[in-house]
Amino acid sequence: MSFKIAIIGAGSVGFTKKLFTDILCVPEFKGIEFALTDVSEHNLQMIKAILDRIVEANKLPTKVTATTDRRKALEGARYVISCVRVGGLEAYADDIRIPLKYGIDQCVGDTICAGGILYGQRNIPVILDFCKDIREVAETDAKFLNYANPMAMNTWAAIEYGKVDTVGLCHGVQHGAEQIAEVLGAKSPWELDYVCSGINHQTWFIELRLNGREIGKDELVAAFEAHPVYSRQEKLRIDVLKRFGVYSTESNGHLSEYLPWYRKRPDEITRWIDMSDWIHGETGGYLRYSTETRNWFETEYPQFLEAAAKPIDPSKRSNEHASHILEALETNRVYRGHFNVKNDGVITNLPQDAIVESPGFVDRFGINMAAGITLPEACAATCMSSINVQRMSVHAAISGDIDLLKLAVLHDPLVGAVSTPEEVWQMVDEMVVAEAAWLPQYAHAVPAAKERLSKSSVKTREWAGAARRSVRSIEELRAEKAALKQAG
Repeated sequence: MSFKIAIIGAGSVGFTKKLFTDILCVPEFKGIEFALTDVSEHNLQMIKAILDRIVEANKLPTKVTATTDRRKALEGARYVISCVRVGGLEAYADDIRIPLKYGIDQCVGDTICAGGILYGQRNIPVILDFCKDIREVAETDAKFLNYANPMAMNTWAAIEYGKVDTVGLCHGVQHGAEQIAEVLGAKSPWELDYVCSGINHQTWFIELRLNGREIGKDELVAAFEAHPVYSRQEKLRIDVLKRFGVYSTESNGHLSEYLPWYRKRPDEITRWIDMSDWIHGETGGYLRYSTETRNWFETEYPQFLEAAAKPIDPSKRSNEHASHILEALETNRVYRGHFNVKNDGVITNLPQDAIVESPGFVDRFGINMAAGITLPEACAATCMSSINVQRMSVHAAISGDIDLLKLAVLHDPLVGAVSTPEEVWQMVDEMVVAEAAWLPQYAHAVPAAKERLSKSSVKTREWAGAARRSVRSIEELRAEKAALKQAG
């Protein structure tokens, strides 16, 4: 087969390498073209060198190009994959730092909450630029595969306003299923059959069967509480399972910031999280992890380049959806996964315009969703709170309406549990001013926001958060890696 895949944000080096090797595990795809594009020439050249090394080591006819000219990369592409982080770690640091001044402690801050909403404001104008280019220079009816967060907002904007055939992809469902299979003692995750449905990062395992046997709430709670690791790392997630009756896909730290109950007071935060890894609830955990990963990669790049000169092993193909979707569309080998799409009847008790994450099947006719799923009422209610915030956030990003943006942040469950309206209004002003370089739609509102900030009497505090860790040095990371290797 011969077709072109464009990857936007290809400077996300580790993830791009994973997608690339996954796709080349499909035998029919050896002769396709990958066009890499990113705003960073430095990162582009690093990832291109790695992918070229893979192609050379495996004696493949695969073509790899790299350019900062996005339209050139998109020309003639049949598939476009986005894994961008608009504003990079600089803007992301403000997504965490500024809300902390108002008492809002986030673990990740990339989906909703104050950080996720502002992240969406930075992303959506760029997403619409991507869509314009796709419509104008990519293959007719090219498919846009969005991996970038905030998943629901980005996908919503691309479908509703970008008018491009878009699907949002995430690996939360797969990771949650692996956990469940492990605690139930399955020999392989394939023994677990499940229906998982909801919205991205708030998807719920509403049906579970292990080797055909139905698994109920009590058995699942007992299995998690008996597990020596997850019983400690997933305390909040287990508590939600006990109260809702179903398990959530999202990690302890992620889930904690989508709900109004667990992160609104410092003592409550430390009660429900675990500090063994960033993903279990650490303040600004993903920011720290991302910073360390970037620094590590920059320093250890020669080793990454050397490791690329190995044969591709199809048995190590990951469970990221992209390669499996492309394989199903191009070869008609059917693939079942969980995809982010416009609702349109997929989930009966969520709004039809919402972006939902739910089961679907892919073949040469496209992505075909299983329709008519009804969520348990508590799950639907929790999803609804986020959907209302997402809808307002998308509309604010499109219109550049700072008052609507403030209302979106005000209605966020965790923000509303922590902050007063006056605090929210000032916090949004502060974030828009700090991130103005990536918020062109709010340029008209920045002068007035600065004026309000100069006269504000709302008190803030310099607070690192309830459970903050410092970014580790390369030397510390090396020592930790060596210790783990010796212990293992």
